[in-house]
Amino acid sequence: MKVLVIHGPNLNLLGSREPDVYGSTTLDEINAGLEQKATENHIELESFQSNAEHEIVAKIQESMNEIAYIIINPGALTHTSIAIRDALLGVGVSFYEVHISNIFSREEFRHKSYFSDIASGVICGLGTHGYALALNHIIEINKD
Repeated sequence: MKVLVIHGPNLNLLGSREPDVYGSTTLDEINAGLEQKATENHIELESFQSNAEHEIVAKIQESMNEIAYIIINPGALTHTSIAIRDALLGVGVSFYEVHISNIFSREEFRHKSYFSDIASGVICGLGTHGYALALNHIIEINKD
């Protein structure tokens, strides 16, 4: 089984960007923790980060028929990207939407997600641990 983890715009700055909102964990640390958990559970995991909407769309499309699940933190594109939404619908892969901060306790424009209504699950406001929770859920629902 293969899981694709997608990190959207500005998530490459984790660890230094607004640590009061996003914490001090870096993107490399998140990916390393997910990779370790995936390996322990015989899951192939690929992590991808881009600040460009079209690159995220292309990655989703390229992964069609190659992956079983997607874990995605679309970053600011959560609130704007119909293109990523359409790509996710187009490939037909179950996905989990993750947000490090609680988007509903922030600015009003962050309250709307173009993904939540089509996601298999949404994890919001639990810090970087949300990624691990999504992966743990995938592991649990695929136990023999």
